[in-house]
Amino acid sequence: MNISKEKRVRDVMTRGVITAPFDTPVSEIAKLLVRKHISGIVVTAPNGEAVGVISEIDIIKVFDKDWDKLTAEDVMSTVVRTIDPETTLRKAAAIMRDLNIHRLVILSLKPAPGVPIGILTASDILRASFE
Repeated sequence: MNISKEKRVRDVMTRGVITAPFDTPVSEIAKLLVRKHISGIVVTAPNGEAVGVISEIDIIKVFDKDWDKLTAEDVMSTVVRTIDPETTLRKAAAIMRDLNIHRLVILSLKPAPGVPIGILTASDILRASFE
Protein backbone atom coordinates (compact mmCIF):
# COMPACT_ATOMS: atom_id res chain seq x y z
CA MET A 1 0.00 0.00 0.00
CA ASN A 2 1.46 3.31 -1.01
CA ILE A 3 -0.82 6.14 0.07
CA SER A 4 0.97 9.41 -0.48
CA LYS A 5 1.44 11.44 2.68
CA GLU A 6 0.46 14.44 0.59
CA LYS A 7 -2.92 13.07 -0.54
CA ARG A 8 -5.65 15.16 1.05
CA VAL A 9 -9.17 14.35 2.18
CA ARG A 10 -10.52 16.79 -0.46
CA ASP A 11 -8.99 14.58 -3.18
CA VAL A 12 -10.98 11.45 -2.29
CA MET A 13 -14.02 12.53 -0.27
CA THR A 14 -17.51 11.98 -1.61
CA ARG A 15 -18.82 15.37 -2.63
CA GLY A 16 -22.42 16.47 -2.75
CA VAL A 17 -23.18 15.29 0.73
CA ILE A 18 -26.72 14.05 1.24
CA THR A 19 -28.36 16.00 4.05
CA ALA A 20 -31.74 16.14 5.70
CA PRO A 21 -33.27 18.74 8.00
CA PHE A 22 -33.59 17.63 11.62
CA ASP A 23 -37.40 17.48 11.36
CA THR A 24 -37.43 14.99 8.43
CA PRO A 25 -39.46 11.83 9.17
CA VAL A 26 -37.34 8.70 9.59
CA SER A 27 -39.43 7.02 6.89
CA GLU A 28 -38.16 9.61 4.38
CA ILE A 29 -34.57 9.16 5.53
CA ALA A 30 -34.81 5.36 5.15
CA LYS A 31 -36.16 5.81 1.60
CA LEU A 32 -33.35 8.24 0.83
CA LEU A 33 -30.67 5.83 2.02
CA VAL A 34 -32.09 3.06 -0.14
CA ARG A 35 -32.71 5.26 -3.20
CA LYS A 36 -29.23 6.84 -3.13
CA HIS A 37 -27.42 3.59 -2.19
CA ILE A 38 -25.73 5.23 0.80
CA SER A 39 -25.21 4.13 4.39
CA GLY A 40 -25.58 7.47 6.15
CA ILE A 41 -26.64 11.10 5.89
CA VAL A 42 -25.83 14.33 7.65
CA VAL A 43 -28.61 16.03 9.61
CA THR A 44 -28.65 19.81 9.35
CA ALA A 45 -30.05 22.74 11.29
CA PRO A 46 -32.03 25.45 9.44
CA ASN A 47 -28.79 27.40 8.86
CA GLY A 48 -27.22 24.41 7.06
CA GLU A 49 -24.86 23.52 9.90
CA ALA A 50 -24.26 19.81 10.56
CA VAL A 51 -25.93 18.80 13.84
CA GLY A 52 -26.00 15.02 13.56
CA VAL A 53 -25.48 11.91 11.50
CA ILE A 54 -27.85 9.06 10.78
CA SER A 55 -26.51 5.70 9.66
CA GLU A 56 -28.38 2.57 8.67
CA ILE A 57 -27.82 1.15 12.15
CA ASP A 58 -29.53 4.18 13.72
CA ILE A 59 -32.64 3.33 11.72
CA ILE A 60 -32.37 -0.38 12.50
CA LYS A 61 -32.39 0.56 16.21
CA VAL A 62 -35.93 1.92 15.75
CA PHE A 63 -37.06 -0.77 13.30
CA ASP A 64 -40.08 -1.67 15.43
CA LYS A 65 -41.24 1.96 15.87
CA ASP A 66 -43.49 4.09 13.64
CA TRP A 67 -41.01 5.75 11.29
CA ASP A 68 -43.56 8.36 10.23
CA LYS A 69 -43.79 9.67 13.80
CA LEU A 70 -40.03 9.75 14.43
CA THR A 71 -37.82 12.51 13.05
CA ALA A 72 -34.15 12.72 12.21
CA GLU A 73 -33.61 14.55 15.49
CA ASP A 74 -35.07 11.57 17.38
CA VAL A 75 -32.64 9.00 15.97
CA MET A 76 -29.51 10.88 14.92
CA SER A 77 -26.13 10.53 16.54
CA THR A 78 -25.42 14.00 17.85
CA VAL A 79 -21.67 13.54 17.91
CA VAL A 80 -20.57 14.61 14.44
CA ARG A 81 -16.95 13.73 13.78
CA THR A 82 -15.64 16.34 11.38
CA ILE A 83 -12.42 16.99 9.57
CA ASP A 84 -10.83 19.70 7.47
CA PRO A 85 -10.63 19.04 3.70
CA GLU A 86 -6.88 19.77 3.82
CA THR A 87 -6.19 16.93 6.30
CA THR A 88 -4.08 14.04 5.01
CA LEU A 89 -5.61 10.62 4.47
CA ARG A 90 -3.10 9.20 6.92
CA LYS A 91 -4.45 11.50 9.67
CA ALA A 92 -8.08 10.77 8.70
CA ALA A 93 -7.43 7.03 8.88
CA ALA A 94 -5.83 7.44 12.30
CA ILE A 95 -8.87 9.36 13.56
CA MET A 96 -11.22 6.65 12.29
CA ARG A 97 -9.09 3.96 13.86
CA ASP A 98 -8.75 5.70 17.22
CA LEU A 99 -12.47 6.55 17.47
CA ASN A 100 -13.63 3.27 15.92
CA ILE A 101 -15.82 5.06 13.36
CA HIS A 102 -16.44 4.54 9.66
CA ARG A 103 -17.06 8.05 8.36
CA LEU A 104 -16.02 11.65 8.85
CA VAL A 105 -17.99 14.69 7.76
CA ILE A 106 -15.98 17.25 5.82
CA LEU A 107 -16.89 20.84 6.67
CA SER A 108 -16.32 23.87 4.49
CA LEU A 109 -13.71 26.35 5.59
CA LYS A 110 -15.24 29.23 3.63
CA PRO A 111 -17.44 30.93 2.50
CA ALA A 112 -19.85 29.22 4.94
CA PRO A 113 -17.78 27.56 7.68
CA GLY A 114 -19.43 24.57 9.30
CA VAL A 115 -21.54 23.54 6.29
CA PRO A 116 -20.98 19.91 5.22
CA ILE A 117 -19.32 19.64 1.80
CA GLY A 118 -18.38 15.97 1.78
CA ILE A 119 -18.09 12.67 3.56
CA LEU A 120 -15.00 10.52 3.86
CA THR A 121 -15.64 6.87 4.58
CA ALA A 122 -13.30 4.03 5.37
CA SER A 123 -14.18 2.69 1.90
CA ASP A 124 -12.98 5.95 0.30
CA ILE A 125 -9.60 5.56 1.99
CA LEU A 126 -9.32 1.93 0.91
CA ARG A 127 -10.17 2.83 -2.70
CA ALA A 128 -7.57 5.61 -2.65
CA SER A 129 -4.90 3.16 -1.57
CA PHE A 130 -5.21 1.36 -4.93
CA GLU A 131 -5.31 4.41 -7.19
